[in-house]
Amino acid sequence: MGNWRKLLGCQYVTRTECSFSSLHLRSVYENIKLRIRAEKGNSTSQWHEVPPFVPFKKAQIGPPDIHLKAEDKAIIINISPPGTKDSTMWAMDQSNFLYSLVIWKNSSSLEERTESVYSRDKIYRLSPETTYCLKVRAELRSSRKVGVYSPVSCITTTVEHKLPSPENIEISAENQIYVLKWDYRFENMTDMTFQAQWLHAFLKKIPGDHSDKWKQIPNCENVRTTRCVFPQSVFSKGIYSIRVRAADGNTTSLWSEEKKFNTEMQTVIFPPVIHMKLIGEDSLRVSIGAPEESENKSGYQLYPLTYEVVFWENTSNAERRVLEKRTDFTFPNLKPLTVYCVKARALVESNRWNKSSVFSDTVCEETKPGNTSKAWLIAGICTAVFCIVVVIYTVKALLRCVSYVFFPSSKPPSTIDECFSEKPLRNLLLSTSEEQTERCFIIENTSTVTAIEETDQIGEDYKKYSSQTSQDSGNYSNEDENSGSKISEGLLQEEPV
Repeated sequence: MGNWRKLLGCQYVTRTECSFSSLHLRSVYENIKLRIRAEKGNSTSQWHEVPPFVPFKKAQIGPPDIHLKAEDKAIIINISPPGTKDSTMWAMDQSNFLYSLVIWKNSSSLEERTESVYSRDKIYRLSPETTYCLKVRAELRSSRKVGVYSPVSCITTTVEHKLPSPENIEISAENQIYVLKWDYRFENMTDMTFQAQWLHAFLKKIPGDHSDKWKQIPNCENVRTTRCVFPQSVFSKGIYSIRVRAADGNTTSLWSEEKKFNTEMQTVIFPPVIHMKLIGEDSLRVSIGAPEESENKSGYQLYPLTYEVVFWENTSNAERRVLEKRTDFTFPNLKPLTVYCVKARALVESNRWNKSSVFSDTVCEETKPGNTSKAWLIAGICTAVFCIVVVIYTVKALLRCVSYVFFPSSKPPSTIDECFSEKPLRNLLLSTSEEQTERCFIIENTSTVTAIEETDQIGEDYKKYSSQTSQDSGNYSNEDENSGSKISEGLLQEEPV
């Protein structure tokens, strides 16, 4: 009972409510108990205990204080976090506040624009000589607390500056360098020079003026082009703000809109190196390695890489995609004597950023012939040999027939020559070039003799042979051979008449 303390601001109040801003506690995250009683004169009621609570959870974020400064196309805003100097409620969260700003033209409250800003920031893309009004509220997203808006403040932008500010700042990484580019529209750029600076982005979360903490970017001072190149070693890992301004002699423009630059987002992820090796007869093993250029890159050191591997048959458009964190892949049960190709790329996935490399060079490998292929190979060889033998035999037979038909031999075969060994018969078979006639007599009776000419193709020798042996022929003999002989002799004698 001796630990109870009086709550300042809630003593001897005549209302049924009271307000207090601080309990002067060791921690605003401890459980607190309150008790209340009523008093009238010397009489008091019993104490009523309030359920315990944590002050930080019950506290309401109040409105921040804002201070404004105008430029021609921007407004500089300086925000003081909620709470008082002696307050312990938000002492540990001043750098964790996020501020939401609502701005509009004073002439039209319907054209509102909402932005997230730091404690000291700029609102860009405004019009010169125009009155703008705005209000700000603070938030703590970690504890899901949203404060109330500050009172509305208004300010008028200045006359447009003589030299315009550079626009559209871009920065990119190429190998071991950064390339900073910007746009500038001005009629006379003969004597124009440019200057670029950088600042740690975390300083913007800390209340106060940090204008003296901007630093010059090497190789980006007094440049006459709308770009500059500097080594990546200038920036360590982190988030930065970059700004550029133009100068014409002693006249300078206002600083450009600040560009947020995250070195991790600019890290170049190089394509991996692919090695493919044949395992057995129908399997291919793919090994993935990081290229030499990427060994010192932060993206490869801070985050695990995931590899997307694309595998396909060289004669087909069907692709097989594999997404894994390992660097060894095996593709089994492949077709024999088939060319397969593979390519891969590296992916970096995290809660803060996603980035990927381009695909690597394509690597191809051919599988070995399997058992089935060997059998088909042997069968094909045997079939080819058989076909060659058949073709040779067929061609030889055709050549023999052609030779026999178009180029006959001048001498008959020996078998025919033996059967016709006699010269007259041989002449009969072989001699066809000459045609001779022979006078023949047919005796019908003893008184009439008819003479005919016949074509004889058997030569002179055969005619003599026939005349000598015609007496022996039975076709022209009579019953009396002697009489026939006599008649023949008489006719031969009478022929010359």
